[in-house]
Amino acid sequence: MTVAGHAPETARTRRAVPQLGLLVGGLALLAAVAVLSIGIGARSVPPAEVVRALVDFQGTDDHVIVRDVRAPRALLAVAVGAALAVAGALIQTLARNPLAEPGILGVTAGAGFAITVGSALGLAAGQAGELGFAVIGSVLAALLVAAVGRRSPLRLVLTGVALTAVLGGVGLGLRLMLPDVFDMYRFWSVGSLAAREQAPLELPLAAIGVSLLGALLLSRALNALTLGESVAHTLGAGVVRVRAATLALITVLSGAATAIAGPILFVGLIVPHLARRPAGGSVPWLILYTMVLGPVLLLVADIGSRVLLPTGEVPVAVVTAFLGGPMLIWAVRRYGAGAL
Repeated sequence: MTVAGHAPETARTRRAVPQLGLLVGGLALLAAVAVLSIGIGARSVPPAEVVRALVDFQGTDDHVIVRDVRAPRALLAVAVGAALAVAGALIQTLARNPLAEPGILGVTAGAGFAITVGSALGLAAGQAGELGFAVIGSVLAALLVAAVGRRSPLRLVLTGVALTAVLGGVGLGLRLMLPDVFDMYRFWSVGSLAAREQAPLELPLAAIGVSLLGALLLSRALNALTLGESVAHTLGAGVVRVRAATLALITVLSGAATAIAGPILFVGLIVPHLARRPAGGSVPWLILYTMVLGPVLLLVADIGSRVLLPTGEVPVAVVTAFLGGPMLIWAVRRYGAGAL
């Protein structure tokens, strides 16, 4: 009886060992990509000098570039990448839909439209105003898309695409009628990390950090929810409460990331698909992997945005769209209209 009682725990421990090794490897990869990203730019800095600037600042030109410009930008990429990737994993888990993603489902467009409206009303000044309007817009867009397209994954995607087009058109009309709003919006709307590190980011980064912690704490309840509502009730998970908390985390994560860096699509679609197989059906491991792989993807995309053109930078949203388009086609061909 005792041996049999310990068997599931032993099997779970054996499965966790390679998963933990993959997580450590992912963290090592993240550190290496971050150092590479910090070193690449108009003035290249060797990796050894990057590490020296971070741990033993000497005040040289290279060290000033690393500490004051490149490192904050890399930190921004890590935060935004983790937020978008985890938001995508939460949406796909909650909706049981492999095609779900904040950008595709109109959540990002809702945040952008809300910021446009807030700017037109003069209420979205400062990081607190932008973050507040971005979260409100994300919530309303998510509720609308979920209400209209909840019966089918394909319908959900089409609803999100349609809502994105409508909000984009109405927002464009507002910006054309209000030149001051257009001037504020065009810098934000390109979906880029360039020059964003100089803005005050304490509040959005704090919101992302708290939400990522909340996603980890909620992951076990989501694990029960993936087994079905009746099983989740049997295991003691409050289905309504878990869904409401998950939706709140999704909107804060995607809203804060959009408020910081503008609309960056497909990160929340690509990363959960990359993390799902090594996670082995475990939502906690899926959240941990996406929390690491999201920053890796966005850092790689940011490196690409700096080296693709010799005359200047490409917005990082263009690079993620280039990577995410084929992934969306693959996901549609694989899953079709079926649920996850």
